[in-house]
Amino acid sequence: MKKNVLKIVFTLALVVAVCVGAAMSISAREHRFDFRTIIFPDDTFTQTLGINDFDTIAGYHGAAVNKGFVFAFPNNFTSENFPNSAQTQVIGINNRGYTDGFYIDAAGTNHGFLDINGSFTTVDFPGTTLNQLLGLNNLEQAAGYYADAAGIDHPYIFNNKGGAFSVITIPAAVGGAQATGINDKGSISGFYIDGAGKNHGFLISKGEFRTLDFPESTLTQAFGLNNHDEVVGQYVDASGLTHGFIFDDGEFTSVDDPEGIGTTTINGVNDRGQIVGFYVAAGGNTDGFVGSK
Repeated sequence: MKKNVLKIVFTLALVVAVCVGAAMSISAREHRFDFRTIIFPDDTFTQTLGINDFDTIAGYHGAAVNKGFVFAFPNNFTSENFPNSAQTQVIGINNRGYTDGFYIDAAGTNHGFLDINGSFTTVDFPGTTLNQLLGLNNLEQAAGYYADAAGIDHPYIFNNKGGAFSVITIPAAVGGAQATGINDKGSISGFYIDGAGKNHGFLISKGEFRTLDFPESTLTQAFGLNNHDEVVGQYVDASGLTHGFIFDDGEFTSVDDPEGIGTTTINGVNDRGQIVGFYVAAGGNTDGFVGSK
């Protein structure tokens, strides 16, 4: 197991803010997907969280004890768990098959990790005891966050080539924030919590910070993006139902798996526009899915 190397820590200050969604109509464009349900064998809880351009999917299963996996069609699950961990979630995956996520050790502490060709590395921001990595690009740059002593989340990017952390400071994120995805152009997705306790998605692209609020939603969280700056995530409507969304070129589209209308979350998208996520089925099970156009 490689040891984590920590070299440089700096803060990226975001001074340009553009709010998207407050007065925006829902996109009239239709995103039609063919959905396929993905269920880990003999389990009632499966979440698919990341997908690369070669249809390889990252996720985890098990409601009580989380175990990571990588999935390949037609129905091939490969277990992936940080060595000697109590629990593991595999979340991001790039086109080389490298993954990231987080694991919980025997003492109950959350650590971020990278898996490069089967070699696992712990990724923890210096001096912290809770870290998670949530997205990974093809340049071995991972998006994630750490929690401070007060339990406030702080988003960062970790560059595996050099071991450098880049902390993202969002002035409006009084309640904390998480970076959930980074693409090869350096665009970053995530969400933050304002002073009133409301969740807002965000996109950082070409030096511009955009707040993403799905129209008339009570909560919006962005969970991933691709190299075309298409952002995916979830929002909660006025009735308290959860739906997936796609944000593309200034427009929102609501997306539900037909087996989980009102319980759908989209967590990842690849450059071919395929989406992955999960929903709660009629019987109460949590099932993963992949949606292809």
